[in-house]
Amino acid sequence: MSNDRKQPHFTELVWESTEQNVPIPPRNSPEPALPKSSSKNNGKTNSTPEPSLQLQLWDTEMETPEPVSTTEGQFVTRAKELVEKTEDTALFVPFKSYWPTYGHMTGTQSRWYFYWRNEVRQGRYLKTDLSYIFLHVYELINGVGWTDPNDGYRQLNLIWEAYRESYKRLDQYLGGWIADFSFVHHLDVPLSIIVARSRGLAGDLAELELMRGLTTAPEQLTFAVLTAMSDYDISKSKFYIGEGNEALEQYIPQVVALINAYVTRKHGSNLVEMFPPGPAVMRERYLFRSAVYDISLYGYSVLIPVVRISKSPPLRSLITRLFRLTENKLRELMGYRGRLKGINVDADMDDLITRFLKREYLKETQEDKGPTVVIDPEKLKRLQSDSEIVRTMLTVENMDEQDYEASELEATIGEIDPIQDSKEELLPVEVIEEAQAVSIGSEAEQFANALSPLQREALLALLDEDGSQALLKLAAANGTMSELLIDEINEIAMDILGDLIIEGEDIVEEYISMLRNI
Repeated sequence: MSNDRKQPHFTELVWESTEQNVPIPPRNSPEPALPKSSSKNNGKTNSTPEPSLQLQLWDTEMETPEPVSTTEGQFVTRAKELVEKTEDTALFVPFKSYWPTYGHMTGTQSRWYFYWRNEVRQGRYLKTDLSYIFLHVYELINGVGWTDPNDGYRQLNLIWEAYRESYKRLDQYLGGWIADFSFVHHLDVPLSIIVARSRGLAGDLAELELMRGLTTAPEQLTFAVLTAMSDYDISKSKFYIGEGNEALEQYIPQVVALINAYVTRKHGSNLVEMFPPGPAVMRERYLFRSAVYDISLYGYSVLIPVVRISKSPPLRSLITRLFRLTENKLRELMGYRGRLKGINVDADMDDLITRFLKREYLKETQEDKGPTVVIDPEKLKRLQSDSEIVRTMLTVENMDEQDYEASELEATIGEIDPIQDSKEELLPVEVIEEAQAVSIGSEAEQFANALSPLQREALLALLDEDGSQALLKLAAANGTMSELLIDEINEIAMDILGDLIIEGEDIVEEYISMLRNI
């Protein structure tokens, strides 16, 4: 018996009810329905039946609910109401809030904010607290304070530039937010500044900027973006750490753009086409993280096609070699001892880079020193001759002022030996002009024959009204740079004409008619 007590026992409970055919009460009926009388009551009569309690289930046909109002949505609504509000003057009041909104400010803080915001819109960036800055940034990313997205992008960049030195935290947030702003508004803008300032964002954004730069805008490539393509850690170079820092950051992007143009001319394909990376990978990017942002405006995230261009081994190899080669050339130009070893590039590339850097670096160095005084021997001789004539004339005038007697002058003249004062036979003016024309024509013909077809096209381009832009496009299409073309043409002109034919990016005026004739 004791064992039976230890075994589990089961009990069955049966619930019974005499209520049957209970009707469902009509909607909105305050009274519960009473059960209908049953014809089959087994002879039993319920004189006082108890009412049953009706359980109301979820009504699937209920009316559409009111839209949920979010804190971010309320902020945007209030921002639109206050978009034109200004204050003529106000005193600065400190303000610190983690996610600042209008409701977090006191009256005096609000007055300062609207006064400061109006000043910022006028381009005057007064000293203020970080929370005021974030509040204005929240307005801009939510579409308040601008009508054209490009203007909103401009305002965000100006605020970042004005206050980033005072508040380092801006680099933490604004780079990503500005990038998000450009994505949701489909702005074709460079991301190089964002990549350079926001190191934590370098991944996808660097890839996007590399692709854009190497395909459509090589002239906008930057040093910071290109470092993602190089296996050479230039930041550890003593030359880069020291005197070569500015020169390397300036010229490496230009060298890459130059080689991209050269390869395009030589092979008909740019660097990306020659060394194609893998297909684009769709990346989800969450918008305006950590900001007061209303997701009903642009959504929670965007999908961005990212090509991993930095993962192309042959392209990385070439960019790495261009980094190292450029450093070697600049070390040589700047008189720095020591060279990097094991750099192998095409001889034509090496020559092109050498000529380009030599010309650009020496030109910039000369500009820093001031204009060079170049003495033309022929012009110097003419100047000396003219000086003698002027000196003689001044002497004669001086003699006149001293009232020399005519007899003394006649005696002086009479002392001159007629044989020693012989004069060259003068040629008619027409003969001289004809001889000059023949001489110029001969030089012009020699100059024209010495020009390559590309150099001729360059001169023709410079003769147009928009010559500099035409020359820039011509040079890019032929894998070179406009400055190199100008140098080559001027070298030929110096050899044949004895003078420069292009100054800056303009044809020297006295040679314009000659060039039109040839």
